[in-house]
Amino acid sequence: MSAQSHPRPHAATTGRVDIRLPWWALALPTLAFVVLLALMLNPTDAQAAAGDPAITHLFERVQQLMAR
Repeated sequence: MSAQSHPRPHAATTGRVDIRLPWWALALPTLAFVVLLALMLNPTDAQAAAGDPAITHLFERVQQLMAR
């Protein structure tokens, strides 16, 4: 009796991954990053949102360290 041979699996395709993201999947994280960066660079605006002077002081300190 002869042994049956198994068919070979198909070779991998070109290796290209075709993933399509909706526009908001990139826009929303980018917008959030820009807003948070703006709050860090302008701590006076952050004070109105935070209400805690310790957080405002922290933002001011970070801004001073980044300016060096």
